[in-house]
Amino acid sequence: MATGRVGGKTGRRLVSSALALFLAAGVAGCAQSRMTTGSIRQSPSEPLGQLTNTELNSALTQLGPRYAANPKDKQIALRYASALQMDGRTDQSLAVMRKTVIYHPNDREILAAYGKALAADGQLEQALDAVRRAETPEYPDWRLVSAEGAILDQLGQTDQARDLYRKALDLKPNEPSVLSNLGMSYLLKGDLKTAETYLRSANEQPGADSRIRQNLALVVGLQGRFDEAEKIASAELPPDEAAANVAYLRQMISQQNAWSQLKDGKKKKAVN
Repeated sequence: MATGRVGGKTGRRLVSSALALFLAAGVAGCAQSRMTTGSIRQSPSEPLGQLTNTELNSALTQLGPRYAANPKDKQIALRYASALQMDGRTDQSLAVMRKTVIYHPNDREILAAYGKALAADGQLEQALDAVRRAETPEYPDWRLVSAEGAILDQLGQTDQARDLYRKALDLKPNEPSVLSNLGMSYLLKGDLKTAETYLRSANEQPGADSRIRQNLALVVGLQGRFDEAEKIASAELPPDEAAANVAYLRQMISQQNAWSQLKDGKKKKAVN
């Protein structure tokens, strides 16, 4: 019988990726271009968003001791916090970033990642403050602008959020993570057709990663096109994980108040 609870790590990763409005790309993306420590694939700069559950577990096994040995190392801390968040361990991720921001109090990249961790833990007002502290109006950063929009979206300030996404797109035209944020904004308001349009555009851009494809699979699945959703999800996930994501989506939508669960699940921690 359907219970409304996320089924394991696969479910947590699916729902947190969606409900965070791609905040990971908006904020942690500031760091990911240079985060190379702790990767378990051939390419040391492999984005965490491309890892399977098994690979993510292996990355965490490697990153934990490295972080413990040198918590002041900025890149290790950022990657470890991001991996913990993707694994659904938001409390631990936030603890890492709280310590890291003490070591690097004026670092914009650290402040941005700290804002991400706060938002993932449901502390949205504090997250907004951290992201805004990281911004400099004379040198606007599209990642931070998009991240602020994502937080405002979760606070229900939809119009302001979309204005910021469009500002971010002016700064970085056709950026897939911002297009994804805009799509997820429409999803949370129930406009699935518009959401799909933006997410398809995001998925077609160079640099689109697995989180964008998972968001697209989500919005397609929410319209009842489960076979198509599974095909999209299978493009970069092992078949068992793709099938599990879609199976969870079917279960969630079949329940009473499923739409409310989609919008409220992040705050209730029913959950990347």
